[in-house]
Amino acid sequence: MKKKLLALLMGTSLVLAACGGGDDGATEDTGGGETASADAEQIYNDKGCVACHGGDLTGGVGPDLSVAGGHLSADEIKDVIVNGRGAMVAQNVSDEEADALAEWLAAKK
Repeated sequence: MKKKLLALLMGTSLVLAACGGGDDGATEDTGGGETASADAEQIYNDKGCVACHGGDLTGGVGPDLSVAGGHLSADEIKDVIVNGRGAMVAQNVSDEEADALAEWLAAKK
């Protein structure tokens, strides 16, 4: 039992450390298109979102984001990114990064 608890605590610590990584790798707002999508995907990977939501967006520790746009608008997604929701804490991203991520995820339906 103690081993399971220790493993859970260690795993949680790693996940929390990965979420909302550093400010390096910030990208500029490109105004849309494939470049913006590529930038958003890079932000997703650089900021550690992949640790909870998976490389294919289907979840794991965090919920499935592969169809996030079918449930939430870009504004609602940005609100979750910036302010957190449930077990997800507010992420350490710039306003431009949050916009890019929200638009990218809103297109996933």
